Amino acid sequence: MSENLRFVLDEADMPTHWYNIVADFPTPPPPPLHPGTREPVGPDDLAALFPPELIAQEVTTERYVEIPEAVRDVYRQFRPSPLVRARTWEKALGTNARIYYKYEGVSPAGSHKTNTAIPQVYYNSINGVTKLTTETGAGQWGTALSYASAFFGLECEVWQVGASFDTKPQRRTLIEVYGGTVHRSPSQLTEFGKTLPADHPGSLGIAISEAVEVAAQNDSIKYALGSVLNHVLLHQSIIGEEALKQLAMAGEESADIVVGCAGGGSNLAGLTFPFLRENLQGRTSTRIVAVEPASCPTLTKGQYRYDFGDTGGMTPLMKMYTLGHSFVPSPIHAGGLRYHAMAPLVSHAVHEGYIEAVALHQRECFETALEFARTEGIVPAPESSHALAQAKRFALEANEQGTSPVIVIGLSGHGLLELGAYESYLAGRLEDDALSQADVDAALAELPEI
Repeated sequence: MSENLRFVLDEADMPTHWYNIVADFPTPPPPPLHPGTREPVGPDDLAALFPPELIAQEVTTERYVEIPEAVRDVYRQFRPSPLVRARTWEKALGTNARIYYKYEGVSPAGSHKTNTAIPQVYYNSINGVTKLTTETGAGQWGTALSYASAFFGLECEVWQVGASFDTKPQRRTLIEVYGGTVHRSPSQLTEFGKTLPADHPGSLGIAISEAVEVAAQNDSIKYALGSVLNHVLLHQSIIGEEALKQLAMAGEESADIVVGCAGGGSNLAGLTFPFLRENLQGRTSTRIVAVEPASCPTLTKGQYRYDFGDTGGMTPLMKMYTLGHSFVPSPIHAGGLRYHAMAPLVSHAVHEGYIEAVALHQRECFETALEFARTEGIVPAPESSHALAQAKRFALEANEQGTSPVIVIGLSGHGLLELGAYESYLAGRLEDDALSQADVDAALAELPEI
């Protein structure tokens, strides 16, 4: 009998609680600060943007938070997601490494983003909110929030980074299919957007500023963020919790290496924080690696400083690795990784030495993505290709060292709406962006002094 390659939990075994890494950090992460007073942010400071349940999750120190039954009901459309042994890819690499990928592309929106979109919309819906605003880069988050908003009967208004809006019309259309409204950012619909040229390529920081500005002006409108904040990372922890159970199903005691792509930090944290819990509690010694684009190297070239989460300086100041809130990355195809900063909890984990960080150029990532597609049959999202490329490096190192590590990869989404990027690579038009240190230094110079 051939060996099992897919490990799927029964619906009854889907986690009933999200996991909060804050409870297990030996050193508490620094608090967010009010942008005006520079004092620690309190719940009242967040009430204009978020419902009370999300604010409570943002500040909780409890280890586990129960997932509402209404949220689990929607999760059952696509969860538990599969853990798959990449056996064919292993053979192509000639490696003794055992490679598994946790595949989040099975969600209706095609990525891990639905894991937090569903609870965010649910909590807003039970508080009488009628409309949500948000930003999106490549479009995965905008798609997920639009899908969830339709499910719970809310309006959804999305500001999409200009470079992605121009080059990814299919993503824009998918958001509209689910009922969302999409604007190119920067737009002429907000006061902050009007300060920027109409042909500006945009950034996630700019799009956040526009969405926050609109939400703050109306009590019936709230803002939803697809990454970075504590409650978002909390919701994503269902990925890693499932993966731990599935590794046991596969007969593995633990993972030697866990690899995830890193943009704002939600996919990475969702996969890795449950593994990090096992490390912190002394049960395992898994190596955890964050992979970011060389054109937006927040963790590898940024500074661990207080900074704004948006370009306009409307959000609280958060202690995180940042390239500076004014940094505008080049329009690489991995739009979800083009954020100037990293989630505070991920940043804290990296700063404390619990997570490693590396940066890769996009051509190496697309080369690996094609190899993966031609062996495993899945076209990866450009973001996920970064994790695949680093995992390949580890597998080839294992060949040289004669070892057989267990490697777990976060495959955060599919690339079926990113074929324009693949066409550019196949045609030889995709280039590695040479980010200059001068550009980094200029953005860092504008960091607030705290």
